[in-house]
Amino acid sequence: MSLTSTAHQLVVLASEGEGGGNHESLNPYLVGGLAFLALMFLLWITTRFNRDR
Repeated sequence: MSLTSTAHQLVVLASEGEGGGNHESLNPYLVGGLAFLALMFLLWITTRFNRDR
């Protein structure tokens, strides 16, 4: 396999994926908000166990 044929196959593969990858039922603001809350909860847990500062 040559470099040009590999590059061509990758370009074809990438162009087939056009049309978005988001599921219709997923709200990006809800997912982002839940991820933020999960990270804040993990930060809170970390600071509770790190009392030797």
